[in-house]
Amino acid sequence: MKGLVYNGPRDVSVNKVADPKIEKPTDVLVKITTSNICGSDLHMYEGRTSVEKGKVLGHENLGVVVEVGAAVERVKKGDRVCLPFNIGCGFCKNCERGYTGFCLTANPGMAGAAYGYAEMGPYQGGQAEYLRVPYADFNCLLLPPDAVEKEDDYVMLSDIFPTGFHATELAKVGPGDSVAIYGAGPVGLMAAHSAFIRGAAKVMLVDRHADRLKLAEKIGAIPIDDSKVDPVEAIMKLTGGEGADCGCECVGWQCHDPSHGHEIPNMTMNNLVKSVRPTGRLGVVGVFVPEDPKAEDKLAKQGQIAFDMGLYFQRGLSMACGQANVKAYNRKLRDLIQAGRANPSFIISHRLKLDEAPKAYDKFDQRGNGWTKVVLKLAA
Repeated sequence: MKGLVYNGPRDVSVNKVADPKIEKPTDVLVKITTSNICGSDLHMYEGRTSVEKGKVLGHENLGVVVEVGAAVERVKKGDRVCLPFNIGCGFCKNCERGYTGFCLTANPGMAGAAYGYAEMGPYQGGQAEYLRVPYADFNCLLLPPDAVEKEDDYVMLSDIFPTGFHATELAKVGPGDSVAIYGAGPVGLMAAHSAFIRGAAKVMLVDRHADRLKLAEKIGAIPIDDSKVDPVEAIMKLTGGEGADCGCECVGWQCHDPSHGHEIPNMTMNNLVKSVRPTGRLGVVGVFVPEDPKAEDKLAKQGQIAFDMGLYFQRGLSMACGQANVKAYNRKLRDLIQAGRANPSFIISHRLKLDEAPKAYDKFDQRGNGWTKVVLKLAA
């Protein structure tokens, strides 16, 4: 089959790779119809992770079941399914508690497994024609009759929509709240969409890329361009000097100074602390890594940031963080899509074929040039 393979920093190509096969009786094989390129894929693309050469990338996947293992009971051949990016076994201590992003079985020696991602197990990704899905009865989200009609919305259930929703859950966004979100990339836009679904009265989205800020405004959020104004001052002004009720960090350790373009890994975190009112809550889903040897910042090389702990303590803030446990949200979010209450596909800027994926990675990596979210279309 054809698959998008990592060859080295900023070098990916569509190659012939081995077809996946049923390896355990709990597996199914899925013919991929849509697979997204995620901002997290760019960490690997840029050579900032330990991903091995030859890995097929892609963890935001949707398709049709074409082969079923002997022990699979719920999922049937022909079912249209969306696959959570985190692979869970369903029976370990963490999976039983709903923390499927931290499965203790699927990736021995580490909490958490995923398709086509660095250090997240031996699993190939879905930017390919076919994908092996382990623990299929647990991991496959069955899609409703409008699966083809709304495929671009449903594929967002694999990662980006639940991750944005997770940010608002960690921040405890509620009806009438004001919300400050740093980062208007796909995750930040999904956090804003989710905040409105949860009843937020005011959502302020900080970024500097015009295409992203236009999308933020389109869904009713207040765009704040941090290349033109101090974002903390802007948020304070919009909240009568109190600060937002809660905040979401949707950028991570690769955030950049708006003036000179240098990486400042602690910038968004510390700005968020200053932007949220005393006793407010922070939800952090932007990626921070245990170590980054190629970072410019000395602390970041060791996976650390200079955090304004004193101000955080003084303001009595609380914080929760980590990757989304997709299965905690995907069924309810699926039902919101089916009911017409959620339409996460509004973030899509490009629909391309698999053979165009290398170009898409290059364009998406440049950021701010209209390439907001890329979906790869592989089959009908």
